[in-house]
Amino acid sequence: MEPIRIGIIGVGQIGKSHLKQYASLPGANVVAIADVNEKELQFVSESYQVPHSYTNFHDLLKRDDIEAVDICLHNNFHAPVTIRALEAGKHVYCEKPIAGSYADGLAMMNAAKVCDKKLHIQLATLYSKETKAAKHLIDQGKLGKLYHARSNGFRRRSRPYVDGYGSMSFVQKEISAGGALNDMGVYHIAQVLYLLGLPEVERISGKIYQETEMSEERKRKSGYNVEELGMGFIKLSGGMTLDLIEAWAAHLNALEGSMVMGSSGGLKLAPFSYHANLCDIEMNATFDLNAMDYRWHQLRDDEDAYDSSQAHWIAALQGRVDLLPSAQLALQAMLICEGIYLSDRTGHEVSIDEVVYASQSSAVVL
Repeated sequence: MEPIRIGIIGVGQIGKSHLKQYASLPGANVVAIADVNEKELQFVSESYQVPHSYTNFHDLLKRDDIEAVDICLHNNFHAPVTIRALEAGKHVYCEKPIAGSYADGLAMMNAAKVCDKKLHIQLATLYSKETKAAKHLIDQGKLGKLYHARSNGFRRRSRPYVDGYGSMSFVQKEISAGGALNDMGVYHIAQVLYLLGLPEVERISGKIYQETEMSEERKRKSGYNVEELGMGFIKLSGGMTLDLIEAWAAHLNALEGSMVMGSSGGLKLAPFSYHANLCDIEMNATFDLNAMDYRWHQLRDDEDAYDSSQAHWIAALQGRVDLLPSAQLALQAMLICEGIYLSDRTGHEVSIDEVVYASQSSAVVL
């Protein structure tokens, strides 16, 4: 098949990562990049041999030979740039989270529908071997009726900028819109929602924290004003529930990973294990996920289309597979994050209608 011609907007840390991944995909051809940092733009253009570069992303969008745009900007820039790209007739692949707010994410979804273009959100956890195995076991009925799940993510001390990596933009609410929940939590929340079958969110209770010590100089310099830890309890449609905790920093050595519970069995995702009763005996089972992955690649058509988010994106644009509901999952994950923020501010459980009503655009127009 002919390679998909792509333009990338934003060539910072994430943009470079995407460029490296596209280089390994024969179906992708990055023909143009855009960034306001002219010096970095020139360096990346030469390093990755991209023929065209622009300091104004609008000029990139004017190219008729670009089919899809990959947006690698900070959260509050996602919505305006995505919507402009969709209106320019491009399919859009956007970094997580979908946007800085639910309202902005919904505007992106509506624009994709009106423009009749694909919108894909980078949710790497959907393509892990653990997610694939869990989804297969659930679809085969090995868990029975699903009723509860847990979304967990843990870093001991790995807050952007103040702990030594990344730019200060990651910890400024005006640009990133949130901290641990928006940065890492959306990965794990979306993963669990996918396994549960994308249920509707009904009610949310949550709390956020910024308590562990950090460099006072870096805190002052960066204006650090986002959460380092978020937690919540969510009531979902069909009587299901979800509890979650996401930590950028915590004085612990680890947290148990995400899990899904059903009437006939349960799954832990990290490390991956299956739990059930067999012949009235409690059973704890492990699986050879590497062997699973090898076998499926030999026997299943287009299995490579699920190797990564970008591999899936290219395969979907080529018409080889249907696009997974990444945008819907990312929007629901953002709804949960925003519900936790609202619950923290109000001090009580909030309904989905309250969250939607309170959600406002945090978009920054470039």
